[in-house]
Amino acid sequence: MKKTTGTDRSITQSWRPATQAVRGGTWRSEHGETSEALFLTSGYTYDDAATVAARFAGDEQGMTYSRLQNPTVAMLEERIALMEGAQACRAQASGMAAMTAALLCQLSAGDHCVAARAAFGSCRWLVDNLLPRFGIETTVVDSADNAAWEAAIRPNTKVFFFESPANPTLDIVDLDYVCGLATAHGITSVVDNAFCSPALQRPMEFGADVVAYSATKLMDGQGRVLAGAVCGSEEFINDSLLPFQRNTGPNCAPFNAWVVLKGLETLSLRAHKHSENALKLGQFMEDRIAAAGGTMMHPGLASHPSYALAQKQMDACGPIFSFTVDGRPPAHAILDALKLIDISNNIGDARSLMCHPASTTHAGMTAEARDEMGVSEGMLRINVGLEDVQDLIEDMDQALKAAGL
Repeated sequence: MKKTTGTDRSITQSWRPATQAVRGGTWRSEHGETSEALFLTSGYTYDDAATVAARFAGDEQGMTYSRLQNPTVAMLEERIALMEGAQACRAQASGMAAMTAALLCQLSAGDHCVAARAAFGSCRWLVDNLLPRFGIETTVVDSADNAAWEAAIRPNTKVFFFESPANPTLDIVDLDYVCGLATAHGITSVVDNAFCSPALQRPMEFGADVVAYSATKLMDGQGRVLAGAVCGSEEFINDSLLPFQRNTGPNCAPFNAWVVLKGLETLSLRAHKHSENALKLGQFMEDRIAAAGGTMMHPGLASHPSYALAQKQMDACGPIFSFTVDGRPPAHAILDALKLIDISNNIGDARSLMCHPASTTHAGMTAEARDEMGVSEGMLRINVGLEDVQDLIEDMDQALKAAGL
């Protein structure tokens, strides 16, 4: 591969996904390094005043300041865009920086946003608290109810915002229908795809306009750094997102970008192994949880209400599922009895992690809001890691027994 081959879309678009994940976006310096170079610099120098003037005017390509461009970050952005099937991508400091930028860069006072009821707690905070502060009207709907999306549309509706699968209820959105509905009404669909990554689901293939990520999750996948990304058309990225990012500064650090670049090389392998382990663990638990009066929320199980839709949209079930028991005491008892699986609120990690959403990821919401979205006091969410699945099954088995299940 030549030094600039990885940045040549006329070549890289024809590569298959695994090749794009390893080589896409790679730009090599005059040293010809095999691994992507890490550029730890805040600024750049120029040979003459005319060059810097041309760059700042947008008449000449090149770096100006690391809040706007950085060679390492640019490689990450190009690789994610390729993997997503997007025209362009901008990396962000974190997943929530990505969600916030994707919304605020295009919404103004007087606009209306329709959002999924079931969502990560901080995403619901954006919809319930932040957007209304700026005069942006919001409506939340049951994301699995297609009719609810259409009923919520107003003349000033500008954005549909949702996760699929949703965190932590694993609700599945009909991407074809909802994104198609948005297009038909001139509405921009913004999809949080962090539970899947492009290795397992590519929302743009179903009509999504913008796809946003916490790259902290599966893309890094080893619990090392925070990062985010927003993918979309060149027009959206350059005309809407870039001015917002330039002037507010939620940019990704070069070191974090480099770490995520390394993570992307093995993303597909990891995501599919995560999914395989999650399905096996879910199958082990399904009858046991049902016998105890609980509910399994696992899109890879035929008992999931949107199982057929998940099979259509997702290449595999993903690493995450939730289940319920009878209230907070038995939920905490299960967590306290774990010997191998960690108690942690992160997801997409190589390690298996479990948390109690009502007291962690969604603790900042009111009890009424949690009830509305289906986050009960007895819900537990698990990120199934890359350990031997039999060890995970044994640990879950003894923890359930310790809690009387």
